[in-house]
Amino acid sequence: MTDCQLYLVSPLDVSGAFPDRLARALDAGPVAAFQFRVKGHDEHEAARLAEPLQTICGTREVAFIVNDSIGLAKRLGADGVHLGQSDGTVAEARERLGKDAQIGVTCHDSRHLAMEAGEAGADYVAFGAFFPTQTKQTDYVAGTDLLEWWQAIFEIPCVAIGGITPENCAPLVTAGADFLAVSQAVWGGDEAAAVQAFHRVLTGA
Repeated sequence: MTDCQLYLVSPLDVSGAFPDRLARALDAGPVAAFQFRVKGHDEHEAARLAEPLQTICGTREVAFIVNDSIGLAKRLGADGVHLGQSDGTVAEARERLGKDAQIGVTCHDSRHLAMEAGEAGADYVAFGAFFPTQTKQTDYVAGTDLLEWWQAIFEIPCVAIGGITPENCAPLVTAGADFLAVSQAVWGGDEAAAVQAFHRVLTGA
C-alpha cells in the first residue's frame, strides 16, 4: 500500500455536465484534492463556475484548490491555492488566505525553486512535466531522480504532474511522489474508470 494519493486537475471547460462528471470521479475512489483551473474568465464568472464544484468537493471532504488566483481563492473561501512562478508569493497567499490554507507552488524541474518554495512556507511543491502532455505547453521535463532527491531531504509533500496515466505512473509512485496530479487521463475518457485504474496502481492491486 502506497501513501501516494490522487490530485485531480480540472479541464479548462467546466461548464455543462462537468459537475456530474466530477461527482462520478470523486465517488469512484479516494481523491485527495481537486484543482479548479479555468482560463479567460473574469473573477465573477470563474466564481459562478466554481461554486457547484466546490460544493461537490466539500460534501466528499476533497480539498478544493484554486489555480493561479489568490483573489479567487479568497473570494470562494477555497481550501487553498496553487501558484505558478508568476502568480504571487507564498507569503502573499498566506497573508490573504490564512494559516490553514493549502499553498502549492509549481517548481518545474528546478531543485532551487522547490527549496525556495519550501523555505517560504509552501505546503507542497509540484514537479513536472514527467511525460508529454496535451493539457498545456511543456517547457520543462522532470525525471524521477528529482522526486527521489526531494523525498530524501524534505518533509514537504511533492506532486508529480504532466502526462501521467495509470499505465505510466508506477515509477513516479516508487520514486516518492506524494500526489499524482492528473487531468487529461481522467477527463479524456470515462472518469470513473480512470480513477479506479489509478487506484489499482496506487494500492498495488
